Amino acid sequence: MTDNPTHPNRAARLNAAPRCGARTRVGGTCRAPAVKDKRRCRMHGGAAGSGAPRGERNGNFRTGRYTQETQAMLRAARLLMGGARRIVKTS
Repeated sequence: MTDNPTHPNRAARLNAAPRCGARTRVGGTCRAPAVKDKRRCRMHGGAAGSGAPRGERNGNFRTGRYTQETQAMLRAARLLMGGARRIVKTS
């Protein structure tokens, strides 16, 4: 019986595995074990292929407001504005 899920060694390994950590509706954290080399369990996005596809394949790609290019441009603009505020504040 090598695949017995109640075998003490397997149960000890599962108990020692890192936990998912996703927030539950109650406010606590998910207690399921995280997928190997991931931070989330299979139900919270740790499974292979989980998550939405990138770009137009996502289906909700109308305005371009949240594209990677737009977000990078907004980050650069915020950085420039922060520098300008510091210059104005010191003078």
